[in-house]
Amino acid sequence: MTDEAPSIQRSRAEPAPGHRSRRALRPALADRQMSMIAIGGVIGAGLFVGSGSVVNQAGPAALVAYVVSGGLVVLIMRMLAELSVAAPTTGSFASYAAGEFGSWSGLAVGTLYAYSWWVTVGIEAVVGGGLFHGLVPAVPAWAAACASVVVLAGANLLAVRAYGEAEFWFALVKVVAIVLFIGLGLAAIAGLLPGVAAPGTANLLGHGGFAPHGWYAVLPAILVVTFAFNGAEVVTIAAGEAVRPVEAVRRAIRSTVARILVFYIGSIVVIVTLLPYDDAGVTRSPYSAVLEHLRLPHAGLVMDLVVLVAVLSCLNSGIYISSRMMWALAERGEAPRLLARTTAAGVPVPAVLLASAAGLGTAAANYFVPTSAVFDFLVDSSGSVTILVYLAIALTQLRGRARARRAGRVPAVRMWLFPYLSWLVVLALAATFVLLLIDQGTRRSLLLTLSAAVIAVAAGVARQLRRKGSPR
Repeated sequence: MTDEAPSIQRSRAEPAPGHRSRRALRPALADRQMSMIAIGGVIGAGLFVGSGSVVNQAGPAALVAYVVSGGLVVLIMRMLAELSVAAPTTGSFASYAAGEFGSWSGLAVGTLYAYSWWVTVGIEAVVGGGLFHGLVPAVPAWAAACASVVVLAGANLLAVRAYGEAEFWFALVKVVAIVLFIGLGLAAIAGLLPGVAAPGTANLLGHGGFAPHGWYAVLPAILVVTFAFNGAEVVTIAAGEAVRPVEAVRRAIRSTVARILVFYIGSIVVIVTLLPYDDAGVTRSPYSAVLEHLRLPHAGLVMDLVVLVAVLSCLNSGIYISSRMMWALAERGEAPRLLARTTAAGVPVPAVLLASAAGLGTAAANYFVPTSAVFDFLVDSSGSVTILVYLAIALTQLRGRARARRAGRVPAVRMWLFPYLSWLVVLALAATFVLLLIDQGTRRSLLLTLSAAVIAVAAGVARQLRRKGSPR
């Protein structure tokens, strides 16, 4: 292997060797859009709703789960920053893996990642349709689900600026909502809100203790929380179309710690301090339960609107991310060349349509046959892709740094305490796989995801061998 991996040497707009592309993606995402894409990437509907199950499962010790998982994600994002700052590209970790281990790994990682987002688009469409139907009963849930996919697909088809602008406002709503929530919560904790008594440590320590179900209950909670952070890597994919990609990646990765501390851990501190962990409202929607506890009018309606925005944001990002990943694979010759075609505005129309069609198909499968084995398979087989992607990032960074050392190069952004923290991440991810296998609730999903991974790897290896054997 050469000192510079082929896929990393090429610029983000340059096609793979032997591949002819008349147009490429256009750098059009402004700094403010990239900042909000980075922030919005870690604030999903899972935070507003899914955090309740974590608190109910682990009690106030859910804070430990968020700190541990958040720390792991920070380390992984630092490793990805080392790779991304050196060569910002739309393919991100899939391109880097291809450069270090061969095209088979890029195809496998990229396809699995795009596949997981296709399923996510369908799921978020169904959830969003249900939320919209609850707000406007006259509109059927299926119609709202399909309309949301069509509208956001249309925005993605216009230009990358349209996606960036939509995500900017989606993310802004989420940020404002969380900041206000934390502000009101801290005021209540301090006894500054009239009519709301300061809770002290009654819910933190006095209601069954800090870990009412024992510390073992924190382990499965860590698994749930780790998946909730999915999306932190989005900014490195969008960097391929940023006006200033290196600066955007640097800024986004550096702010990862602050975003996790403020949005996740700050929110959970408020929830576990103000509410008993077994409160019925916690399992329904902890944010709504806190606002109702603070006696704020229309709390449920407000949170429904915020969750709807979070769902639409995830849907918007899902169409964008999966389309760009497939475009990157096609540019490297690892996916059908049709997916590499772009318009004069730099929009990969076939890839966007594929992502949108996959979302509509998944939504339709869930609507017509809610308990179908096909839909369950789609959800479960993509459930652990995040951990596989994290593992690919860690192994790629380890190999890339070793090669850089041999060549006498020093990365502009470096992983802390290399190689010790890098190997710690690998061990932590391996332990996560063991926990997923032991836990009966996640075992099926893990096995299905690994089955999908085996198929993707086999396809990648077969394609790489076929390309090596073909005449040049």
